[in-house]
Amino acid sequence: MKLTLKIWRQKNAEQAGKLVEYPVTDVSPDMSFLEMLDVLNEQLIEKGEEPIAFDHDCREGICGMCSLYINGEAHGPGRGITTCQLHMREFKDGETIYIEPWRASAFPIIKDLVVDRTAFDRIIQAGGYVSVNTSGNTIDANAILIPKPDADKAFEAAACIGCGACVATCKNASAMLFVSAKVSQLALLPQGKVEAAERVQNMVRQMDLEGFGNCTNTGACEVECPKGISLDNIARMNREYLSATLMAE
Repeated sequence: MKLTLKIWRQKNAEQAGKLVEYPVTDVSPDMSFLEMLDVLNEQLIEKGEEPIAFDHDCREGICGMCSLYINGEAHGPGRGITTCQLHMREFKDGETIYIEPWRASAFPIIKDLVVDRTAFDRIIQAGGYVSVNTSGNTIDANAILIPKPDADKAFEAAACIGCGACVATCKNASAMLFVSAKVSQLALLPQGKVEAAERVQNMVRQMDLEGFGNCTNTGACEVECPKGISLDNIARMNREYLSATLMAE
C-alpha cells in the first residue's frame, strides 16, 4: 500500500504546530496503525530527521496510551478498538490519512501527537478510591454478598481505560463519561459506599477545575469509546451527585 500521511507536528506546548505531509510506501495491510508509524519513524531517523512523538505502551488495547485522532475520529475508523488495534487494511491504497492529537484545553499538547492527560489522574486522586481495607483480607471481601446485576455493571464501568476518546470526540470536551465510569465502578459496590457522597462531589469538582466541558447528551462519547462505556453511567453519576448535594444541605 502507498499512503499519504498528514501528521500534526508541534515541537512543544509553547510553539505553534502544523500538519506535515509524509508519503509512505510498502505498507502491509496486516500492520497495525502504530507499526506503520514505527516504520515511518525508522525512515525519518535514517534520513537524519526527528521522529514523530506518539504515546504507546501495551499495544493490546488495555492501557489507552495510544490515543490518536485519525481522519476526524477518535482511534480512527472502526468501533470498540483502540489505535493500536486498528489495522491498515481499514484504509485504501493511495488514501490520505490525517493524524492529530486529542484536541481539548484540559489535554495540552506536549509534543507532536502526545498530550498531557494528567487531568484524569487528578480527578482519580480527588476521590477514585475506597477507604475499606481489602488488602490481605480477601476472605472477608469475598464474604460480602453483591447482587450479580450490580457486580456486572461495576465491572462494565471498570473497563474504562482512561484513554480520553470521550473528551476528544465530545463537542464540549466533556469528561463526564470517564468520571461517571469511575464513580459508578465504586458506587455500585458495598466497599465504595463509605465515602460515596464525598467521592462524587470531589471528583465532579475536580473535573470542573480541570476545565472540561459539560455533557449535553449528544452521545458521541459512547459511540467512540473503545470499551463501550454506557451513557447510563452519566445518569447514575448525576443521581449520585444530586443525592450527595441534598444530604449536605
